[in-house]
Amino acid sequence: MCIFLIPVRNVHYRGCFKLPKSTVGSFPLATFQSNLTTQSCIEICTDKELLLAVFRKPHCFCTRTTSLFSLSQQSEKQQSVLLDSRCKERMFLPQRSGSLVALSSFPGAGNTWVRHLIELVTGYYTGSFYFDGTLYNRGFKGEKDYWKSGRSICVKTHESGQKEIEMFDSAILLIRNPYRSLMAEFNRKCAGHLGHATDAQWKSKEWPEFVSSYAPWWASHALSWLKFGRHLLVVHYEELQRALLPQLRHITDFLNVTMTDERLLCAQTNQDGHFKRSGAQRLSFDPFTQDMRQMIDSFIHTVDQALQNRNFSGLPQEYLPRR
Repeated sequence: MCIFLIPVRNVHYRGCFKLPKSTVGSFPLATFQSNLTTQSCIEICTDKELLLAVFRKPHCFCTRTTSLFSLSQQSEKQQSVLLDSRCKERMFLPQRSGSLVALSSFPGAGNTWVRHLIELVTGYYTGSFYFDGTLYNRGFKGEKDYWKSGRSICVKTHESGQKEIEMFDSAILLIRNPYRSLMAEFNRKCAGHLGHATDAQWKSKEWPEFVSSYAPWWASHALSWLKFGRHLLVVHYEELQRALLPQLRHITDFLNVTMTDERLLCAQTNQDGHFKRSGAQRLSFDPFTQDMRQMIDSFIHTVDQALQNRNFSGLPQEYLPRR
């Protein structure tokens, strides 16, 4: 039996599931109408203050729980899923942790996006070594919390000094293609979290100065964490994009958090968050000169070798080399 779950707060379907009739028959409310529609089923459940509507024409079932619908039951016929807003609820750790876990990355490597995913999939706030009022106002409530409080599941940091690294007991090291990282961070510096630098800014002297300063930092950041970090999980931004669910399982295993199917579906459905720039930036010119590319490619090879020396997988092949 294929069932569509309709979050009553958003007119979208969560997915198609195969369940026995006895399962939906146990729901608090069931109704039959020959002319029943998706919208009318949603309205019926909303009126009864039941958060999920299950629609199998001409039947409508309403319930408060979604725990019955797991990934293993989802039909391959439908891949698009959405959950009700309860799956976005987060809190600080119920007990203070005695272990500090860093979420470390070079700026522009997607740290905010990964924090968003970790919060969705664990239900716990992430912290920060810094304070960003914009992020706090967008729902990252751990941003204001003291980073050593032990109340957050992990702590964002861009630091790469030995002392700062050794303050953490373990770390997720997030690495992104330096070409993409450099462009993302330059966009942020010029136009904030969601904007894009103008053509004039890309063509100004700011850009080559930025690359000459930040490209070595991209390499030194990864090299320092590989050298001084005690217990590391290396996550590549591009692999997280390609294989979201398996990568999130690796992350939650590393964080020692039991991940429910409910939370996993929530992260999959709401993976973009509030800080995804609208549309890819299409420049009419290549902002990277030949000299820039030679420098960046040499750093790519250095980091790739360092990863392998620590028995991690090397950098994704797409990093090497850019032509």
